[in-house]
Amino acid sequence: MRTHYTPPGAKGLGPQAGQNARGAAARRYSLVELEQMTTHQLRSICHQERIVKGVVEAQSREELVRIVLKYRGADESLFIDEYEEQGFERLEYALQHYLNTSLRDAASIHIPAKITIYNGLPLGRRDGYQVRAPHVPSVCESNVLIVNEQEEVCGILRLVKDGLEPGVFMLCADKNTVYRRTANRNYSLLLFRKQDSEYLYKAYYSNRLMPPANLHYWRMPVSELDIREVEQTQAVLAIDFGTSNTTAGAFLDYGFIAEPSSHDILNGKLRLGTINYVSFAKTAEGDAAGGDFLHSGGSGMGVASTAGWIEMLPTAIGVADCADMGDIKYTYGYEAMRQLKHNAHAGRTSVFLGMKRWVNGIGKMEEVSDASGNTAVLRRSELIRAYLLHVIQTAEHQFKCRFKHLHFTSPVKLKEPFMAMFKEVLQDDYVIETEHALDEGMAVLYNTIADQIEQDRYMEGETFEALVIDCGGGTTDLSSCRFRIEEGRISYNIDIRTAYENGDTNFGGNNLTYRVMQYIKIVFADYYARGRVLTDLDELIGIPGADLFRHVDEYGVAAVYEPLEQRYREAERVLPTRFKQYENRTRDDYWRVRRNFYFLWELAEELKVAFFRRTSTFRRKFEIAEQTARSGRMDRGDNDLEVMPIAGWCLSLNEGGRFTDRHDSPDAVFTVNEMSKLLRADIYNIVRAFLEDFYEDGRLQQYAMIKLTGQSCRIEAFREALKEFVPGRSIEFGLKADEAGKVPELKLACLRGAIRYLTARKLGQIQTTVTRSAPVVPYTVTAYTHQGGEKVLISSMEQLSRMRGAVSRPMHVSEVAFYLKSGDDKLQRKYVYDNSRSVYNAALYEEIAALYGEQIPQEETDLIVNGEVKFFVVTGENQWGFHIVPVARTQEQLLLGEKRLFTFEDDLSELDFFDGLK
Repeated sequence: MRTHYTPPGAKGLGPQAGQNARGAAARRYSLVELEQMTTHQLRSICHQERIVKGVVEAQSREELVRIVLKYRGADESLFIDEYEEQGFERLEYALQHYLNTSLRDAASIHIPAKITIYNGLPLGRRDGYQVRAPHVPSVCESNVLIVNEQEEVCGILRLVKDGLEPGVFMLCADKNTVYRRTANRNYSLLLFRKQDSEYLYKAYYSNRLMPPANLHYWRMPVSELDIREVEQTQAVLAIDFGTSNTTAGAFLDYGFIAEPSSHDILNGKLRLGTINYVSFAKTAEGDAAGGDFLHSGGSGMGVASTAGWIEMLPTAIGVADCADMGDIKYTYGYEAMRQLKHNAHAGRTSVFLGMKRWVNGIGKMEEVSDASGNTAVLRRSELIRAYLLHVIQTAEHQFKCRFKHLHFTSPVKLKEPFMAMFKEVLQDDYVIETEHALDEGMAVLYNTIADQIEQDRYMEGETFEALVIDCGGGTTDLSSCRFRIEEGRISYNIDIRTAYENGDTNFGGNNLTYRVMQYIKIVFADYYARGRVLTDLDELIGIPGADLFRHVDEYGVAAVYEPLEQRYREAERVLPTRFKQYENRTRDDYWRVRRNFYFLWELAEELKVAFFRRTSTFRRKFEIAEQTARSGRMDRGDNDLEVMPIAGWCLSLNEGGRFTDRHDSPDAVFTVNEMSKLLRADIYNIVRAFLEDFYEDGRLQQYAMIKLTGQSCRIEAFREALKEFVPGRSIEFGLKADEAGKVPELKLACLRGAIRYLTARKLGQIQTTVTRSAPVVPYTVTAYTHQGGEKVLISSMEQLSRMRGAVSRPMHVSEVAFYLKSGDDKLQRKYVYDNSRSVYNAALYEEIAALYGEQIPQEETDLIVNGEVKFFVVTGENQWGFHIVPVARTQEQLLLGEKRLFTFEDDLSELDFFDGLK
């Protein structure tokens, strides 16, 4: 059963029934939706929707639910969505006996000339089968029957409202909808009034004979209705599984399936002979397709959306229903993010972000819960599998085919762990490319190589060297690449050598969002405490822009931001966001503070993205959506000022130990120059950490190009920081104006490069030789001797393929500790090897050498005395971590212990911005 938000008659609500104070169509709420909300959220709805009784009078949570339902309740439409045995026969009986009254205004209803339906694929807004009946008000959301001339039921569709335009609907169906092919194929669609549709719903599911009825209907003959099976394709679906967002696409040639969808080709949704990207719905099925304000439970933050589809999906999964462990239902991407906002981020419903960080821990268990309080325990691998299957199935729906072959890009330093993860979570369902799989840096670079070949800009036989900086949502990586292009007799011969050079697992786009959030919180706290905006960024960062980089060199990045950090701590007293510290307070206080954090975080993300979209707008401000709607425009007459309307504005202030809700937005204007100055020191610091050693030893001069990729690299400060080290070098930056609602070119560069590489290999245009050098480790691994001296076993900034050290202990030792330190000698983590004599086996050195080669040299094993065990650190090119291999001697016999892997990072990013302490 589906709940649809249609405006029933409303009384005492302000300007006009069914409208809110700003004259727009009012938001409607279902009982299920309201029951999931807190008292605080329900009060916010009453304030936002101008329901006076819920604002002025003190009401219980149950009473608030009743009040909102009374004035803003949603109608429910009964849709036939689950298959029922004998259901078709019951409908046919009803049609034969009660289908009596044909409605005469069928000529005013317009349906598609041709409809193509695929068994096993859903039918929805993406397919674009629109029904228009603007002059027939009795046409509404209802069940639609596909029948032939003998009134045999061949399928059941749903008529669903399409956006806000009256009288416009879409034909929809679930992927499990059953269709029947009959000998007679003169098909028609039967449309019904609401009451007749509900009668058929009851008839379909009822085991009892329904009472007689007079069914009114519109019979709409279909020129052609084609029911097809889904074909399997040999095309490869490429997926860029990101920390924050995921993209997917494929090169679809003219023969990728025998019979492509002509409907999609005519509508421009399927393009043959080129790359097609998978698009994802930004709005929910019941939302407007675009141009509406996205609300979130009445109290969540929503920013105006102008695009219904986008070629990028947030890497997020939510739990919708976990009552049945065998059939857990999830939400994905934008819907999961709305779910997070809808619950005010209070943790009532489990939503997981950044699943890419789990690569070294997919076997860990996660406890999940749904809105009804049901709980379950799942492996992380199950959540990743569900998300990836959603991406694959979305691609299959869009391209009307079944994919068997997949390609995943992965971080250069973690290619093997990621390939193993993808194989494990997808099991035997798909063929995953491993031999010719590209890492993310190489995929980005191949995009440039392909451009050079297509535009004939390459120097044949010359070796070209490049550095690739990838600043993603949670991490930043630096990789190097050398490539040489030669034009052979039958194809281009490309020799590629790549290596991981450096990285920071704790710096990415989220760091920049947090910095913007800090500034916003300081400005807002100042406004709410003093009644006006007095904060000046120059007071928080008093160093002139021209001297900022030098100041970071001399005093470090922390010195630049210390005044800002201090003011941020002071702002906590007025506008608290450290919700972890409120776990021992009341439930309402905890949720208020938690909501403050996520509300400000989302404002910061929107502001960051908006400013670095590369438009001509230099100033932006937030405003309550009602004010923006009343004004009728967003620019206020200033060409360089954009007003960003926010639905459901609410921040909770701490006033003398008691919380007060504020629904007024501060009159603060943020400028692009402020944002640039705010982030410059952070960005310069990460670039300096990556390139300073290259610069000082002269290696940087050998690279002809610096390639920037990742959404965060759109920020101009990256180019400015790079110029400090590589003046005059070619910096491929991709700086151009990005359209709102479109995926930035830098985000698609990795996916496009992978698809172009796979396609060129498939068509025989290129022959490649790829060599991957052992990655450079930005960590030091140490252990302590029995005398207390610290011994370095792995040195920072050395390649993993080099020989490592060892530390000795008596044979009876039960635990040995190893320590991982960052490049600046800060302790990152402690590893403990649990030693057990029962797992040692006798071995000859030749057997040990066959397993570990020069990493355990014979001269070292010869020095082991009876009763001693030496713990060797063993590394490999394909593993981001190290193994501990114990070798002992007893009674002059060598013994080999259990090899154990210790990864450098359990999660890709150890820094958690959502731990409630920010």
